[in-house]
Amino acid sequence: MDIPERKDFRGANLIGANLQGANLRDADLAEADLQGANLTKAKLQGANLQGAYLRGASCEKANLIGSNLQGAYIQEANLQEVNLQEANLQMANLQEANLQMANLQEANLQMADLQGANLQMADLQGANIQGSNLEGARNLSFDQLSKVKTLYETKLDDELLIPLKDKYPALFEEPK
Repeated sequence: MDIPERKDFRGANLIGANLQGANLRDADLAEADLQGANLTKAKLQGANLQGAYLRGASCEKANLIGSNLQGAYIQEANLQEVNLQEANLQMANLQEANLQMANLQEANLQMADLQGANLQMADLQGANIQGSNLEGARNLSFDQLSKVKTLYETKLDDELLIPLKDKYPALFEEPK
């Protein structure tokens, strides 16, 4: 589905909207309410979703490369196989979100809340998770966390925190 030329949806009420496969590249969806929306396979490269409300949204296989989700509320959303490479998720609420097999390479997850999120097979290579809360995150592995940019001030469960600090102490140092 191609969206008309107008791509300014700031603050729009899109609750439950079916935007499956929609081309929303570079769209402005700041503060939009997308609760329960279907964004499966949507093209959202470079989109501005700052402060957007995506609770319970379905975003499987969506392309969000380089998008801005700073401060977005993405609790309980399905982000399975989503591409969030180089996306800005700073201070985003991703509690209980399904990020199974998500591409988070080089993403900015500073101070994001990932409590209870499913991170099974998510690619965190080069991700900045400084100050994030990963307590209770599900299916998160030592190997995944060993590839991030930094773990400085990140909250982790002890079963991951202790061995990571032992083997990769530089990850816990303040970034320069």
